[in-house]
Amino acid sequence: MNMDSINKTITDYISRNFSEKRKIHTEGVRTTAIKLSEMYGADSEKAELAALFHDMFRGVQVDVINYYVKHLGLDKKYIGNPNLAHSKIAALIMERDYDIHDSDIINAVSYHTTGRPGMSVLEKVIYLADAIEPNRNYPGIEELRRVAQSDLDRAVMMSLERTIEYVTQQGNFLDEDTIKARDYYLKEKSINDEQ
Repeated sequence: MNMDSINKTITDYISRNFSEKRKIHTEGVRTTAIKLSEMYGADSEKAELAALFHDMFRGVQVDVINYYVKHLGLDKKYIGNPNLAHSKIAALIMERDYDIHDSDIINAVSYHTTGRPGMSVLEKVIYLADAIEPNRNYPGIEELRRVAQSDLDRAVMMSLERTIEYVTQQGNFLDEDTIKARDYYLKEKSINDEQ
């Protein structure tokens, strides 16, 4: 499949399967990802595609999520955890069913919820676009949006720290990728500050 065909297929899927709220969010992520990719030198077509796929399995019933977790061979920590599982499932389905083998796009979708150490610019763009798209509203988002306009890494770091704080306060499972990502960027910042 070529990019235009994949784009139309996923757009049709979104139209048929997403709630109105999820459609609005996905469009917000798409437009934000394109803007950020243009600002920071990522491929805007890849950013758009990753944004369209990022929540492909968000809002899916838990038993369906669990089916995919088992049948796609994902870690058991994703059973009963759609917040974390949806991104992993979407990335694997992109590859299996849509013949997308670009590791940067796949990783951008797979890690858009948790982040990870050593993210590419595209991965950071999708991670951040999901956090700051225009329809999001939570304490500190305006500052995060402002920082995202001038410093991608600093904005990613802020978002990681806020995610850790929020998930911990809620008493929810915190994926180790988020902690590792935060620690990685803290170390990078420390090294850069010393130079």
